[in-house]
Amino acid sequence: MSVTNKKPIVPPKAILFDLDDTLWPIAPVIAAAEVLLHDWLTTHAPRVAQQFSIESMRQQRLVLLEAQPHLHGNLIEVRRAGLRSAFAAAGEDPALIDAALRHFMAARNQVTPYDDVLPGLAWLQQRLLVGSISNGNADLDIIGLAQHFKISIAAADFGVAKPDATIFLAGCEALGVAPHEAVYVGDDLYFDVTGAQNAGMRAVWMNRRGSDAHLAAGVQPDAICANFDELLLWLQGQLED
Repeated sequence: MSVTNKKPIVPPKAILFDLDDTLWPIAPVIAAAEVLLHDWLTTHAPRVAQQFSIESMRQQRLVLLEAQPHLHGNLIEVRRAGLRSAFAAAGEDPALIDAALRHFMAARNQVTPYDDVLPGLAWLQQRLLVGSISNGNADLDIIGLAQHFKISIAAADFGVAKPDATIFLAGCEALGVAPHEAVYVGDDLYFDVTGAQNAGMRAVWMNRRGSDAHLAAGVQPDAICANFDELLLWLQGQLED
């Protein structure tokens, strides 16, 4: 753990989390969900599956995101748009798209939290208000973690995505705290750390991979933690101030 900014005077009253790659690894889950989706398409929309590989559909979504970066806050709509395009090109019935997305989302929410997450959330619930703010499509009810969070804000529902300060401020307001009374924890230096700090919050970079990317990015998180144990240790110091 490292602390890069001077400790503020006010102890935190709330902590909010990013979800994907902060509380659980998401890349292998998405990869598995995309395989299951393509298998579903092979059975129910075979012309799409024959004409479009998993990789070609992924590249199509990346092009769409580059052209319309605001869609980072609604990734399921990016996937829907990609399927619409593929179904149209293959001459398949677009009425099947909703079922395809439901199949994908069921698999997408089969995540496994890092081993330190559940004990860490239990510790935090005894001391702070706990919430989440995510640009992703994780469903905490399906995953089975909703009971650990007082509030959860998804960019797709809110209409504004991280790193816009508005969504961080909304999280603070929902918990009834001022931004300087809240800590945000996430794995992304731009969307999470910079976004939260621009909203007036303390920001912890959850750097499970031991990267030094913050140096090249010129970002100064309030703390850098490799796991929940380090996060809780840092928070204890903040709460004692």
